[in-house]
Amino acid sequence: MQFNTLDDIRGFCRDLPGGDDASAEAAARRQQNLTKPPGSLGRLEELALWLARWQRREMPRLDRVTIAVFAGNHGIAARGVSAYPSEVTAQMVANFAAGGAAINQIAKLAGAELRVEGLELARPTRDFTTAPAMDTADFLVALDTGWRAVPDEADLLVVGEMGIANTTVAATLCAALIGGRGARWAGRGTGVDDAGLARKGTTIDAALKFHRGLLDDPLAVAAALGGRELAAIAGAVLAARARRIPVLLDGFVATAAVLPLARQAPGILDHCRAGHVSAELGHSLLLRELELAPLLDLNMRLGEASGAGVAILLLRAALACHGGMATFAEAGVSGAG
Repeated sequence: MQFNTLDDIRGFCRDLPGGDDASAEAAARRQQNLTKPPGSLGRLEELALWLARWQRREMPRLDRVTIAVFAGNHGIAARGVSAYPSEVTAQMVANFAAGGAAINQIAKLAGAELRVEGLELARPTRDFTTAPAMDTADFLVALDTGWRAVPDEADLLVVGEMGIANTTVAATLCAALIGGRGARWAGRGTGVDDAGLARKGTTIDAALKFHRGLLDDPLAVAAALGGRELAAIAGAVLAARARRIPVLLDGFVATAAVLPLARQAPGILDHCRAGHVSAELGHSLLLRELELAPLLDLNMRLGEASGAGVAILLLRAALACHGGMATFAEAGVSGAG
């Protein structure tokens, strides 16, 4: 799919494929006949049905799981909104390639393929307090990078990110599209001190003031106030929807990346689940806004798809029960009267 304009994205979002009700209903009937009281596995049952709906089969599987991590750099890093310098982004991408990051270990444990994509790390986005972070062409290139990163045959896509200063970007997107000043959305991110936290809030407020003329256009906001890695996540989530691939979103930044999409049409994130709620200030507020109930709450705030990566194990547990348990008839166990 080639998006040449923001209107192309808007049109695409108005006509998205849905999940398969028949597969979900068949999976639900199976759940009713397994050797357990109805509903006793709680969200594990709901997750099995969700996977069945989007994989379009009564017995979903997780043979081919892809974790896509996108990395980008940001002009606003120069404003002192992170505890780390911008060069750490490229250094961490190298660490991913060498297998030394947390997500490498989690991906291996979860049986997932890890794909990492650095997006023009030597060319940070512009400081969005004085100019648009990206022009439309830059935004569309990044979106296309995310789209192309999704394999057609994936059973599940997990999206995450790496990018110094990108919690400030995420907080700015939330303030622009949901409302509130910088202080409502700015969190500690990589561990900034009180002065750094104040700078984050001031930076967000300055960006909102500078771009106040476009705040009613979510995709324009995504370009002007976003980042390349966030645009790539949005592209990957759109590609997954086009191919009916279920998606696990990681933390605050990955969830903020799809907020502009959620503003395009109802149900646009139906194929997505929140892998976890991070410890970053704004994530729980954002999840409530999007009506996404997180699968895990582990006080994590690392990014790089680490929280959603752990949630893959929860999905595997759901499918192990869904596919491996005996029915009442198979086990010779009497059902409820």
